[in-house]
Amino acid sequence: MADVDNLVLEHLRHIRGAVDGLRDDMREVKQRIGNLESQYASLSNRLDRMDLRIERIEHRLDLTEA
Repeated sequence: MADVDNLVLEHLRHIRGAVDGLRDDMREVKQRIGNLESQYASLSNRLDRMDLRIERIEHRLDLTEA
């Protein structure tokens, strides 16, 4: 019976190690996704400002259709 208990404990330790590894991987993935979201928001904001600037330039040059 002691051998079975040791085998179960060995498997549980292996599972715990695997879960810890997955936890670390998920933490890294979440951080990287957060960075991508931040970069996307920044780019989106810049594109919106550029769009407004282009509209003003077109309006000043009478390039827009009324």
